[in-house]
Amino acid sequence: MDNTVKKKVVVAYSGGLDTSYCVVYLKECGYEVHAVTVNTGGFSIDEIESSRQNALKMGADSFSEINSKQDFYDNCLRYFIAGNVLRNQTYPLSVSAERVFQAKAIAEYARQIDATHIAHGSTGAGNDQIRFDLVFRVLCPEMEIITPIRDQQLSRDDEINYLKANGVNLDWAKAQYSVNKGLWGTSVGGKETLGSWEYLPEEAWPTTVSKTTPEEIVIEFEAGHPVSINEKRFDNAVQLIEALHVRAAPYGIGRGIHVGDTIIGIKGRVGFEAPAPMILLQAHRDLEKHVLTKQQLQLKEQLGVTYGQLVHEGFMLEPAARDIEAFLASTQGRVSGKVRVRLMPYNAVVLGIESKFDLMSSPVAAYGETHSGWSGDEARSFGKLTSTQLKTFYSVGPKNEKH
Repeated sequence: MDNTVKKKVVVAYSGGLDTSYCVVYLKECGYEVHAVTVNTGGFSIDEIESSRQNALKMGADSFSEINSKQDFYDNCLRYFIAGNVLRNQTYPLSVSAERVFQAKAIAEYARQIDATHIAHGSTGAGNDQIRFDLVFRVLCPEMEIITPIRDQQLSRDDEINYLKANGVNLDWAKAQYSVNKGLWGTSVGGKETLGSWEYLPEEAWPTTVSKTTPEEIVIEFEAGHPVSINEKRFDNAVQLIEALHVRAAPYGIGRGIHVGDTIIGIKGRVGFEAPAPMILLQAHRDLEKHVLTKQQLQLKEQLGVTYGQLVHEGFMLEPAARDIEAFLASTQGRVSGKVRVRLMPYNAVVLGIESKFDLMSSPVAAYGETHSGWSGDEARSFGKLTSTQLKTFYSVGPKNEKH
């Protein structure tokens, strides 16, 4: 009787080229393979079922889906909105944060089934390898991490040829692009993004641009959370984000190319399609300008950048992230009101806001027009006092000093 315990591996499975390779390869190596898809958005019911069937056909011993969309919003995206987080003022971190939440769910599942190994399909040249590794080493340090793509230094063509040789048939034309769909947007990588000059072709983008007639929508926020579109309230913010994506994506809104510094120190370039995040962040930011103080806005801007950096580099488990979240949450009490937005091809414009906390509605003064809270002499004195230090600085310096 053979009492040998079979090696049991949980594969973080998206259904794409890299994770498909992992399933086939690890099964061939003799592992008991359990494919797990963590749904942080972007998957339809049909796509989940297709992933299930493909994983089992490829030899996986089991397939499971873990729905983490609400957890993703509650413990990350709400703070992205509160902090108006854009990486390099460009990219809404569509995939970065998802990886941490996917890794957390995978680690928990692996411990539940007493897995001996845990695997992901990251390459050795990107950010995801660090995000997955970091979480796994903290939450399940007893398990060995397997990374076939990274360890074998495989190209996409290498993976395709291997799968073909093993009787696996996928949409190989689609496999030429690395597409990662999620609740907070979709990233797109391909041969064009490996260099600095080319732009992604139209067929690489997930959504075809089909809307040309502009339309206006009204997004309502309550304490920083988006709650309705055109008076239609949603049960939760996840549903609103998904509905806004369906409405705005056909305009081509939220498309872009992000160039940034990777965790491992090289430059990276990736396309993204994130209509809902880009619209919500713009609407939320403009609403905040009306209802928060100057100091609140300045502090939020600094901490939003820091929070985005922590998330981007995989440090969602860092206690400092909890500290920043507490601050961001404390600023949102007055961020309530309606924002009017015009949607048009490749662009969204905030037209105006309405809020009972709007500081422009103050009876004290109207910018550039009237004032009742101070006299002309008081304003003149304020200007005189404000100029005191600079006046002194230049008065004691060289006469020919450039002003």
